Amino acid sequence: MRAGVATENGLALRDIPQPRPKPNEVLVKVRAAALNRADLATARGIPHGSHGGIGAPVGIEWAGEVVETGAEVKGYRPGDRVMCSGTGGYAEYAVSDWGRVNPMPDGMSFEHAATLPVSLITLHNALFTAGRLVAGESVMIQGASSGVGLMGLQIAKLKGAKPVIGTSTNDARRTRLPEFGADLALDTREAGFADAVLGATGGKGVDLVVDMLSGPVVAQSMRAVAILGRMVNVGRLAGAKAEFDFDLHALRRIDYIGVTFRTRTLEEVRDINRRMRADLWEAVTAGKLSLPIDSRFPLDAAVEAQAHMRANKHFGKIVLAM
Repeated sequence: MRAGVATENGLALRDIPQPRPKPNEVLVKVRAAALNRADLATARGIPHGSHGGIGAPVGIEWAGEVVETGAEVKGYRPGDRVMCSGTGGYAEYAVSDWGRVNPMPDGMSFEHAATLPVSLITLHNALFTAGRLVAGESVMIQGASSGVGLMGLQIAKLKGAKPVIGTSTNDARRTRLPEFGADLALDTREAGFADAVLGATGGKGVDLVVDMLSGPVVAQSMRAVAILGRMVNVGRLAGAKAEFDFDLHALRRIDYIGVTFRTRTLEEVRDINRRMRADLWEAVTAGKLSLPIDSRFPLDAAVEAQAHMRANKHFGKIVLAM
């Protein structure tokens, strides 16, 4: 089968053997796969947790039709339309653990389904399990114009957060954040963005920050957090290292929480997906949670699709349509 694999020089399309499902896995005929930032690293052979390396198939979310199921799998059968997270999605066929497979709602296209699995589990976990958000609390999502950020705005608004604040350093993208639930859209390049957050929250600061930027922005973000507020570190788009103001952290008594799928066990990921399904699936089925598709590429143009992502000019998801 054709698949995008990691090489020393980045992503390449190769003919590789079709995977066979293990007892806990579902084999899917891939109809669409969505790109994620993590794919850019794994395409160069950088492991993503226990997965990856040179020669490994790339891609962590996709949608398609079930072809075969392992002996331990229940609830899915050949022909079912599903969306999955896992590894190896840039391919004609891919396998996923049954606990990372979700049924596609009636009427949803494969392309739109492929954009959902990673953002749903990542932001539901960050907002509610790690971030302990409850209705009526305020939230700020840093890097909100990314796919996961746009989903986070929608989920927070759906679950009664107020105000919902999003940030983006891109002027055009920032103007679109209110379409996805932002009550206030800010530019973290502006020195006074933390003051704007304090103003929007009556001087208190936000109860929760979901931070996909990190780097030097973290000190300003802490200024915008309420006393006894929480910060959940999801990504490091602005840098993996920076000075940390320990005194400010202590003064505001902030819970600073790091999350990643790279060190989670299979059982933990299954539980995260189960919690998301229980809480959000009615909204997903009703079409209340969705992401815009920026562009579509065929599988054989996966290298060009990743180049488009690296150029950082997209809004929403980039999709490989099979």
